[in-house]
Parts: sequence; structure tokens; C-alpha cells
Amino acid sequence: MAQGRGGLTLPALPVSGQPQATRGWARGPGGPAGHRPPWDGCVFPPEVGEPLAGDTGAGSWQPGPGRADDGSRSWLRAPAERGGGAGLAAPGPAASLAGEAPGAPGAPVHGAGGRLALPGGDTEIDWKAYMDEVEGVVNGTLDYTQLKGDTGPLVYPAGFVYIFLGLYYITSRGTNIRLAQYLFGALYLVTLLLVFRIYSRTRKVPPYVFFFMCCASYRIHSIYILRLFNDPVAMAILFLAVNLFLEERWSWGCFFFSLAVSVKMNVLLFAPGLLFLLLWRFGLLGTIPKLSICALLQVVLGLPFLLENPVGYMTRSFDLGRQFLFKWTVNWRFLPEEVFQHRAFHLALLAAHLGTLGLFALHRWHRSDRSLLSLLKDPAERKSPPQPLTANQVVFVLFTSNFIGVCCSRSLHYQFYVWYFHTLPYLLWCTPAGKLSHLLRVLILGLIELSWNTYPSTLCSSASLHLCHGIILLQLWYGTTAPLEPQGPPAAQKTTPSLKKTE
Repeated sequence: MAQGRGGLTLPALPVSGQPQATRGWARGPGGPAGHRPPWDGCVFPPEVGEPLAGDTGAGSWQPGPGRADDGSRSWLRAPAERGGGAGLAAPGPAASLAGEAPGAPGAPVHGAGGRLALPGGDTEIDWKAYMDEVEGVVNGTLDYTQLKGDTGPLVYPAGFVYIFLGLYYITSRGTNIRLAQYLFGALYLVTLLLVFRIYSRTRKVPPYVFFFMCCASYRIHSIYILRLFNDPVAMAILFLAVNLFLEERWSWGCFFFSLAVSVKMNVLLFAPGLLFLLLWRFGLLGTIPKLSICALLQVVLGLPFLLENPVGYMTRSFDLGRQFLFKWTVNWRFLPEEVFQHRAFHLALLAAHLGTLGLFALHRWHRSDRSLLSLLKDPAERKSPPQPLTANQVVFVLFTSNFIGVCCSRSLHYQFYVWYFHTLPYLLWCTPAGKLSHLLRVLILGLIELSWNTYPSTLCSSASLHLCHGIILLQLWYGTTAPLEPQGPPAAQKTTPSLKKTE
């Protein structure tokens, strides 16, 4: 027997000859029975009163007895089930590892709306579900409709399976959480390195802003180091692709862009901007091979699952019609729930998304004196001499494309903050200083951070988030004019090859 979360006595790991189907976690009264590996070496902090909802969108999944439905990928036991009686968790292994004293009634509340960490628990949200999902593949299940964890079905493309399958083996079937957190800590540093490299090429953001990016976001540190979500993995690969675009390595950039999409679909918010850049750089005929790279990689990664159940794989991993629960929304808390869930509201957001993208493509990404259809021509056949893209042109188009998608999202959950957090400094500082003062820009960053740190979200936090998004969007519109006009050095420092050449 092993000492488990909240001081509970849990069954030991099953022996190697035991069927894999018995693998599971003891959840306390009413929870699913099964075996749970001991959390030796776990450095998750103790229980925090702010569970982050993961994104499965599987609205039809119903929580079992003893669970509280989070509407997404996570559930949180009732206080009595956590071993703490009246809302407090009893001291357990996590407390001893963290060197903390047991919590006491009246523990302080931090500004984000959740309790300070209490001994006896951890902040596991989706890691266990990820490991269960990839373990199904290990056991030979290739039908996507049969792959699921204790929080619902697998809803991510095949790239997610392969990456977390590697983590499954590296972390001893997902039990070595300390090692997993070290790996995500390294991923966090690599992400910062890639982002800093992008900003060094644009030369738009003052150095002091990077302090806020590195040190001032509790939520981002939590998403990376404590919760081990797949969102940071997807974004790290995306920033690698952006660096390759800046180096004029468009084929490799498209390869890694598609790889990022295969980890999580949110990367598709960058796709309209990437398509525009490819057309600007190569014309229609030159763009087709780049898009073929993206499509081919998706087919290769998903081939084992496509051969088993192609419809099941496509509907589960690329489901654009997921239904989100109102209780976990960060950005639409001020709306009535019936409006939030209404189909007309979703269609209105889609129309706003497409309309805003069209306006930016016509008047901010592209020179307004030219028809957008001129991008379909080969660059060598256009009236004006072809010019290489500058770093600011590439970054502006990609980052604004993603930001518009975030602004028009049907729902944002807490881990989705990483989708655009590292792009916010550029979006705020890419316009001339006269449009917004430096102090106001820093204030906007702070308000956005406060909105994301408020759990549960409130009318004020959601409204302030939209207000900040609106200010950024307006200053991007009025503070920039035809940003794709050639200016400054090209994206690649080395001699840029002829635009007619498509790598």
C-alpha cells in the first residue's frame, strides 16, 4: 500500500503481469476504483482552490459519482473527498516534500480569487488523462473513439499522442512527475529563447518589458510548470516555425507549423496570416507546395489512426463544433448562459472573426492601392518589383491573425492564456509611442494578467479583458498603415534569394 494524496492509503502499482485495463487512480468515495501509482517525487504544490479547465469540448461526457463536472477536461473532488473535512486538505506527501506546515482554517486568499496552496494535495488537472489516453495506444488501441482518459475522450490530433507517448516512457508511465516538471521547465526556457529571438529581430519592444514576460505572470508559470498542459508544447513549436519564417526557411517553417497544429488546433488561428504571407512571398503556384507540406505531415502523423477509423479520427481530433460550459469561461462571464450557448452567438463571433481578418488583410497587411487578387500572381510577374519581407511584416501579420482569433473565441479557458501571452508585448509596442503611452501599455498588460488570474471569472474580469483586447485591436488598426510596405532590413540577415525561387 502507498500513501496517497490527502493522506489516503492507496493500492500499490500493479505488477507487470497485471492487465493494463486495471490502471486508474483511487478517487475517494464515489470515485472510480482502480490502482494509482504513488506520487513519489511529486513537486506539484499542494491543493489550490482554482482548478484550470482543460479543453475537450466533449459536452456529452457526464461526470461519474463523486466528481464535479468542470465542463471540460478536469474535475475536482468535494472538500470531504480531499481528506480535509471542511474544505481543507489533510497533510500528505506533497506537504512533506514541499516542507510546508498543514493548512489551518482561515487560510489567506490571494488576489486571483483562489486559496493559497494548502498541504495534502496537488494541482493535477490533465496529466493523468493524457497518460491514460496515450497508454491506450501503447495497449494497441488505434480507434480514436476508444481512446479516453478519466476526464473524457481524446480530442487532440496525432502529434499530441506521439509527443506525450515519449513523455509517458521518459517519466516511467507518467508517475515521475518531478521529471515531467523539469522537462516542462526546460520547455519554458526554450520558449522564452525563441520568443526573445523573434523580438530581437523586430526591435520594437523596449528591454524592460521582458521582465514582465519572464517574471510577472503567475498564470503562465502555472500553466507550464504545475499543470503540464499540451498548449505550451504547441506554442513552443509554433515559435520555432516563426523563427524559421524569419530566416526565409519557409518549407521547414511550414513543416513545424503543421507539427504544432498536430499537438493542438489553436495554432490554426495563425493560419490566415501564414496563408497571406505565403501568397505574398511565392504567389499561388509557389504556395501550393508549402501547403502540401502541411497537409502531408498531418496525413503521415495520423495514418495509423486513419487506417483504423478515419471518420472517428477526423471528428475527434479536428472537431470545430465543440460545446463549452459556461462555468469555465474567462471571457464571456458577463453574458447570460443562454446567450453564451446559443448558436446565433457562435455564428456572430465567426462572422466577426472573418470580417476583422478581411479588413486587416485588405487595409493593414496588404497595400491598399493594390488588389488582394494580385497576390495570386507570381511575384516576378507583378507590376512593382518584388521586395523581400521584413521581420516586422512577418511577425505583425502572424501575431495579429492569432490575436483576432483570440478576441473572437467562443470561450477561453485558463490555460488558453499561453496562446497569445508572449505576443502581447509586440502587439502593444509595434505602433508609434504617440498612439499609447508606455505607462498605459504596461497597465493594459497588468489588467490582462489580473483578468486571467481571477478565479472564478467575474463580470468585471471578463469585461476588463474584452476592454483591453478592444484597445489593443484599435491601436493596431489606427497605429499602423500598410505594414507590409518594404522598410528596414529583410527578415533574413543573409542575402535573400530571388523571390521567384521557391526553395
